Amino acid sequence: MSFRTLQVIPILRIFSVEKAKEFYLDYAGFKLDWEHRFDDNAPLFMQVSRDGLVVQLSEHYGDGTPGSVFFVSFEGVRELHAELCAKNYGYWRPGVDKTFWGTPQLTLHDPFGNRLMLGEPRPASSAPGQV
Repeated sequence: MSFRTLQVIPILRIFSVEKAKEFYLDYAGFKLDWEHRFDDNAPLFMQVSRDGLVVQLSEHYGDGTPGSVFFVSFEGVRELHAELCAKNYGYWRPGVDKTFWGTPQLTLHDPFGNRLMLGEPRPASSAPGQV
C-alpha cells in the first residue's frame, strides 16, 4: 500500500488567546478558520490560515511544545517582509536572512517562542547542502 501526503498542519502551543490572535491575525495576516472548546472553561483549539499555510494553535497541555520550529517553502518572502514592516508591530520587526542555499528567508517568532521560518524554494539546480 502506498500513501500520499495531502497536507501537513503544525500544531503550536499557545498560552494566551488574546496574544495569539494579536500576533497571528492582526500582525501576521492569517485568517481565523475556526475555534473549538469542549465547554466554556476548556482550553481553546483554533485553526488559522494564510495563502495555503494552515496552522493549528492549542492551549491544551501536551499539544505541541513551546519553542517549536517549522520551515515553510514560501514564495514572496520580500513582499511579506515589506507588509509586516509597514505594520510597525511593537513586539517583532523581522529581517530577511538567506537560507544556506542562498534564497531569502523570513523568520517569525510568535509570543510563545515558536518560530515560523518562511524561505524561498531551493533552486532546482542545487542539491541539498549545495549553494
